[in-house]
Formats: sequence, C-alpha cells, structure tokens
Amino acid sequence: MRVVSGIQPTGSPHLGNYFGALINWVNLQNDGNECFFFIANQHAITLPQDGPTLSKNILKLAATIIAIGIDPKKSALFVQSDVPAHTQLSWIFTCLAPMGQMERMIQFKEKSEKNPTTVNMGLFSYPILMASDILLYKTELVPVGIDQAQHLELTRMLAKKFNNQYKEIFPEPKTLHTETTKVVGLDGSAKMSKSQGNYIGIIEEKEAIWKKLAPAVTDPARIKKSDPGNPDICNLYSLHKLFSNEQDLDLVKNSCLNAEFGCIDCKKKLFESMEVTLGPIREKYHELIKRPNDLRDTLRDGAAKAQIVAQQTLDEVNELIGFRY
Repeated sequence: MRVVSGIQPTGSPHLGNYFGALINWVNLQNDGNECFFFIANQHAITLPQDGPTLSKNILKLAATIIAIGIDPKKSALFVQSDVPAHTQLSWIFTCLAPMGQMERMIQFKEKSEKNPTTVNMGLFSYPILMASDILLYKTELVPVGIDQAQHLELTRMLAKKFNNQYKEIFPEPKTLHTETTKVVGLDGSAKMSKSQGNYIGIIEEKEAIWKKLAPAVTDPARIKKSDPGNPDICNLYSLHKLFSNEQDLDLVKNSCLNAEFGCIDCKKKLFESMEVTLGPIREKYHELIKRPNDLRDTLRDGAAKAQIVAQQTLDEVNELIGFRY
C-alpha cells in the first residue's frame, strides 16, 4: 500500500510521538509498503518559529527518524517545503473546502484559545494543507495520532468532492492508529506533551531522562513504601508496559502489589528497560548528526523521489480543473 505521514520539526520528538506514530512508520516500511515520510516544516510555521532554530531542528529530526529505523533506501524521507506541489495542491483544495466545516475543526479552536495573539489563516487552513499532503500521493493508508481523526475525515471529504466534481482520481485514505494512542505524561496527566513539559525525549541523554523520571508521579493511592500499590492506576506502570519485557513486568507488578519495593525501585527498573530501547537510538542519532551534509543529501534525494509522484498528480489535477491551455 502507499503510505504517507509527516511530523513537525518543533523540538525533539518524545515518547508520545514514538509510540503514537513513528513506530508505525518503521513497521509499515518493514512490511514492504511504499512509504513517503516528510518533515512538516510548513505546518510548523502556523505558530511562531525562530528561523535558525527551525532549520537546525529539521536536521535533528531527520537524524532521529533514521536512528529509529527509517531506511532512506526503502522510504522517501524529505522536507515538505522541498516539494512545492504540497502548497500548490493545497490552494486548489482551499477553493473546494466548505467554510462551515473548517470552522468546526477542533484543533483550530484549541490552539487559537491557547495562543489568541498568534491566530493566523495558516492555522485555520492547516487541515487543508494536511489533506493535500495526503492526497498528493494518492495515499491509501495514513498512520497518525488519534487527535488527527477529524482532519482525516476532511481529507476524505475533499477527495470525494473533487472526484464528484471532476473525475475520480483520488482514493479515500484509511487511517491507522497504533495500539498505544496516548502515552501518559510524567506529571500524571492524560497525555505526554512538549507544551506541558511532562515528556521524555527520544534522544535525551541518560542523565536527563533519570532527572525527569526520579520525581515523576506514580500511584496516587500509595502513601508510603509499606502501603500496597495498585499498578493499574500507576502512571509509571503504563510506561513499563511499553518498555519492559514480560519477566520484568511481572516482577514490577508483583513487587508493587506486595509492597516489596518502593516507587524509586520501580523507576530504576523502568529506567533500565527504557535504555534497552532508547540507548541504541541515541547512539545512532549522534553518529548521524555529526554528518549534516549527508543528512541534507538524504533529504534532497527523498524530495526528488517524492517530486516525481507529486508532480504526476498535480499535472493530472491541473488538466482536469482547466489550468492547462
């Protein structure tokens, strides 16, 4: 199947990004799908960004994505703005998108409430650019976080509208969510988030991870070490289920229920399990980021692959709507 997905270069991706989307990318690639993965820098500027920082974050994110397991020889990995057809198709879909439906987009309401002084038309039309990102490649499957479900509905609506008005050329893409739709925050909140500061970055150094993990919220019902814990409501046990093997998971659960060790022991065990996964990723990242020119070449090669498919779709669309004369 043809797969498309993107991620914004707004700082280091965290465990929520890893389990919510990126791990899907690797699995889909390794299953032999035709994959187009992009760094969504045009989406990023819907909120204020520092130019030099954004530029550096693009290379850092590229290195992280490759370190996680995306192989540029198997998947096209590129920067969104390097394929101009994304924004060209977006204008065409902007002229098809109903104003009323756009005004009902939940993410626009939430983000504009959080940042009322920076609301702009880019933020408002963000879902249309996202639809263009997807439909430009005639995508069949889109791995995204559960918070993007409404945007995928808009994408399917725009595909239907274009197909009905001109010619049936766009498939209606299916949505794929990971089994882990949300990773809980270290402060006990429902979702790990950079804006909340309750996250662990994928490539954070060991010392920084432990510094965050040590004071993290655990089982709110456990008052002292001698009290029995309840793993089912423990914040960190949910992370254990993502990182720890079955043997360690059973050990942690039984030790917690029997009050055999305290929360700090549980955190140390989690830290060890996390390092098994994150340590090799961090090591690979540091190897890659030392070669920025190689990363740039990789991204440009990916853009060249994407451009071939994107331009074919754009030419077809331009022909149908009467832009060819």
